[in-house]
Amino acid sequence: MNFLKKNRSNVLFIILLFVLLLPQTRLPVMAFIQRAISFSPSQVAPEDRRTLTDYHWFLRTANNTQINFNQSENKVVLINFWATWCPPCVAEMHELQKLFDTYGNQVDFYFVTNDPPEKVTTFLTKNNYTFPVYFENSPAPKLLQTNSLPTTYLLSKKGEIVIQKTGAAKWNSKSVHQIIEKLLKE
Repeated sequence: MNFLKKNRSNVLFIILLFVLLLPQTRLPVMAFIQRAISFSPSQVAPEDRRTLTDYHWFLRTANNTQINFNQSENKVVLINFWATWCPPCVAEMHELQKLFDTYGNQVDFYFVTNDPPEKVTTFLTKNNYTFPVYFENSPAPKLLQTNSLPTTYLLSKKGEIVIQKTGAAKWNSKSVHQIIEKLLKE
């Protein structure tokens, strides 16, 4: 018992290391840590905003319904590139689901992944997520192309990239709600 008191931090570190090495616990633990250290995303300064002009992008749903991203031109849009195996992606999904629950009828949401549809369906069902997931049939427009996960874009009705965030974020924050409300009124 005296050994544990003297070496408590070392014992806790070894336990954490062990938990991170186990495949079954690695993803949830890493997602928890990411969630704990994430903050609200910040806006791109107005003078630094780039504007999307190319809405030519073909996507499909898990049941192979084809859509064209151009249906979202002149709308407020949130695009999230993610994967089921990505701890920061998993960390922010709950926040994004809440944001979708609030604005799903006013904002076009695109959750884009390259994971197998069966794996995505299992992930969504297990976590009770109802946001729309898409798979790419053509490359994203150049301004939206990324090699980092998660990457999320919030676009104004004019196509301006108002938020561009790589990494986990607190998407259901008061500041994000204020930004979206302002964009919806424009």
